Order: sequence, then structure tokens, then C-alpha cells
Amino acid sequence: MNSKIAEPNFWDDSKSAQEVVSQMKILKSLVDPFEKAEKQLKDLFELMSLVSDDDAQSLNEFADEIKNLEKEVDSLEFKLLLSDPVDVCDALMSINAGAGGTESCDWVQMLFRLYSRWAERKGFKLEVFDQLNGEEAGIKNITFFIRGTFGYGYLKAEAGVHRLVRISPFDSNKRRHTSFASVDVVADVRDLTEIEIKEADIRIDTYRAGGAGGQHVNKTSSAVRITHIESGVVVQCQNERSQFKNKQSALKVLKARLYEVKRKEDNARTQEKYSEKMEISWGSQIRSYVFQPYSLVKDHRTQSETSDVTRVMDGDIDLFIEAFLKSRMRK
Repeated sequence: MNSKIAEPNFWDDSKSAQEVVSQMKILKSLVDPFEKAEKQLKDLFELMSLVSDDDAQSLNEFADEIKNLEKEVDSLEFKLLLSDPVDVCDALMSINAGAGGTESCDWVQMLFRLYSRWAERKGFKLEVFDQLNGEEAGIKNITFFIRGTFGYGYLKAEAGVHRLVRISPFDSNKRRHTSFASVDVVADVRDLTEIEIKEADIRIDTYRAGGAGGQHVNKTSSAVRITHIESGVVVQCQNERSQFKNKQSALKVLKARLYEVKRKEDNARTQEKYSEKMEISWGSQIRSYVFQPYSLVKDHRTQSETSDVTRVMDGDIDLFIEAFLKSRMRK
């Protein structure tokens, strides 16, 4: 692949060149850590042959190096869990408020911050696609991309209903409230030529794009909502000032979601995701976040848990992601 990039006419076709460069980055992200770990192992063997049994300082340093290498190997083993062809793709996420009114809208905003912080920790880029604020506070629903190698592979573990238990900041009586939000995650697959959308298959509605505080971004009906009639998948976009651009963006996201439905049907793993959704309420949650009367975050699929709620809400969710991926491998 390096020889292909070195060819004089490589950049003549910029789109093709970008694809090659992107693929090369993905391959390097897989190969480089293995080569680094292999070199560390060879260095440790050489060091071991030079250390005497009575050299306590060197033995301690040697033990520290082994621990560091073990961490590197654990990280490599974790990447082996991401074997699905679309795992390497960017993630397209949607968070929707469920039962709980303003409480749930605030919960959506909290979850959005959680994933924003997670993306920042990973060095990934976050792009908001569409957002509808709550009437009083928070966010009613938000759709966004998290762009980074294996973004979908990691974040597919987050799909489902998330439950929050806390003392409500909106309740003057300081009562404990339970709120729900659903998280949808699909792979942002670049090549979607196999997904064909005909005009007869969709319904397109336009409306005025609304901004924060009820103010209109513009006075024209530039916002677009597209409904795929057969599956019931609905996509809307109002970020662009142009109705045409909003339509093109919405169609791209619609294709990504239809591809996810088709992929799951082909793999026969789950029922069609968007035609029969679980109710966003009690009993359907995949994870619970309890702030009061005690601190606990527990994933009900894997039974993994932690009492450090603050750390989780600051984006440290790798514990749950890893447990989920390992549980999928055992099935």
C-alpha cells in the first residue's frame, strides 16, 4: 500500500486516494501495536539475560516492564473482539428522551456529555447532526457522529435503554425520580451503493428550523424530515440553511440506518431494530445509573458494575464496553 501511495499519479483521483489513505491508517492502527508489543517482548528477554538474581533494583524495574507489557497485550486482545467488518466504521448515535418529561430531557443531555467526554478521551471527533431541545430544559433528542477508528465497534455496546435514578434538581420537594433515555447506534458505512432508496419509498416533510429559545434559524422551511414508509425509520435534519443540503444529509443517515437493519436481518441476530422498538421505560433498560440513595452503575446484560458514578458520567465507560464485547464472543 505504501508503494501505491508513492506512485506519481496517486493523488489524481482524490476520492480514491483518500480511501486508500484511510484504509492504511486503519491497518497501521492494527499492525503497529502488535509490532510494538513484539519489540518490547524481545527487549525484555534480552534484559532478563543481563539481570542477576541479587540485583533488586533491576528486578523491580523488570517487573514493572512486564506489567506494562501485560497492559499492552490486554489492549491488543480487546481489539480482537472487534471482528465484525463494520466495527472499524464511525458511529452514528441517537439519544431520545423516554418516560420522565423534563427529567428525561435532562438525562439525554447528561448522556450526550458522557459520550462527548468518552470521544475526547479516545481522541475521536464528535459532529452533531440534528438536535431538538426540551421545552423546559435538556435535550429531547439528538443525533450525532463519533468519528474514529472502531467507533462503531466500541459504541454498539451502548445501544438500548439507559435508566437514571436521582434526587431531581427540578423537584422543589427533593424527591427521588427515575428517568429513561434510549440510545441507538449504527455504523456510518461509507459505501452504501447496495442501499437504494426510491422516491416512492419515502415521504419528505419540510418545516422551519428552530433554534434554542424557540427562535427560528431562518424564516424558510429549510428543515427536512424523511420517513421510510416500509420500515418506519424517520430521519430529520435542520443544521444546514439550505433545504437541499438538509435533504442530502438526511438521505445519507437514512441509508446508514437502513443498512443496519438489513445487516441485522442478514445475520439473523436480532429482530428488525426500527420497526418494533422496545418501550423506553421500566423493565427494558440495559444499564442503570443510581445517584441516590447509593452510588452504582450496573449493566444488566453483563452484570458488570462500579460505584464510581462520577467517573462513569465523565466518559469512563470502557469497563461496560469490554464486558459486553467479551460476552458477545462467548455466545
